[in-house]
Amino acid sequence: MQTDFLIIGGGIAGVSAAARLSQHGKVTLLEAESNLAHHASGRSAALYEPRYGLAPVVELSIASGDFFRAQANVLSPRGIMILGRPGEDKAFEHDIADMQLPEIAFEQARAIVPILNPETVTRAALASHAWDIDTDLLLQNFAREAKANGAEFHLNARATAISKTAKGWRVSTANGEYEAAILINASGAWVDHTAQMAGITPLGFQPNRRSMARIPAPGGHDVTNWPMIFGCGETWYAKPDAGALIVSPAEEHPMEPHDAWADDMVLAEGLARYEEFVTEPVTKLLSNWAGLRTFSPDRVLVIGPDATDPSFFWLAGQGGYGFQSSPAASQLAADLITATPPSASATLIASLSPSRFG
Repeated sequence: MQTDFLIIGGGIAGVSAAARLSQHGKVTLLEAESNLAHHASGRSAALYEPRYGLAPVVELSIASGDFFRAQANVLSPRGIMILGRPGEDKAFEHDIADMQLPEIAFEQARAIVPILNPETVTRAALASHAWDIDTDLLLQNFAREAKANGAEFHLNARATAISKTAKGWRVSTANGEYEAAILINASGAWVDHTAQMAGITPLGFQPNRRSMARIPAPGGHDVTNWPMIFGCGETWYAKPDAGALIVSPAEEHPMEPHDAWADDMVLAEGLARYEEFVTEPVTKLLSNWAGLRTFSPDRVLVIGPDATDPSFFWLAGQGGYGFQSSPAASQLAADLITATPPSASATLIASLSPSRFG
């Protein structure tokens, strides 16, 4: 099957790129699993906090804001709170400066989150510039746009071989072969593996596991309007979720690409860190899961053509920023692939280019 743009990966990176590229030619997307967003994209904490991450990530996230605000019901108010304990002043001050959070009195923080422990929480900061992302709605909006423009999505289509052709690339799957002039590598934790299959030098991406536990609303409180809460230094976080609370150890444990699951001991350690800040103990888990957050060597996304073969395009290393940066990241990818003058600065484009690892 011949197409103009062939995308490997059906997470938020691949699906958003499909929507953008579908305006310029025929798009085919291959997803190894039986549904889109099966891995990291389907296990996201789903927060739009545009000041979260390194400078190039922040620039992408801020540039995505207008798109989010134009999408009905994709964003909803959440807010963000950071807490510190004795001895954590340096980490606390770094975080609130980095994310532009004004410090508030403990009494103000406890009025919002009544389970905060006055014996352990010494500092708190709060801001409203964080929003929940309806990740399924955002993903489906991108998918609908792509399909309306003629894009084809093929599920259960794991790439088994990738080879060069006179016109570009051929990707073999159990469902058949697909050819295109441009191959977009948006395969999440598997991006280096995909590159190796194509004869392209891997860039050194590292998947890291992050676990989540869903617990009942602490003390029977209504958590609906609580902000997302972080221990400073991102040692844990908690976020309201449909009347319950998601708590994460915020771990980064290097893993090989796989269908991740939570480690019981890691969850227990993370929940214990959370419990140090609150007055209500965790007595029950409703569910738990894990995902792989994949980072490049410098922890910044990689968006651009491979230095040795410009027909192989990297859209990778989203780490924990995939959803919140996806509007701007996908637009930049489409601009670069189609030689459309991008709105992104030359400095940002260079900071995202795979050639920086050359």
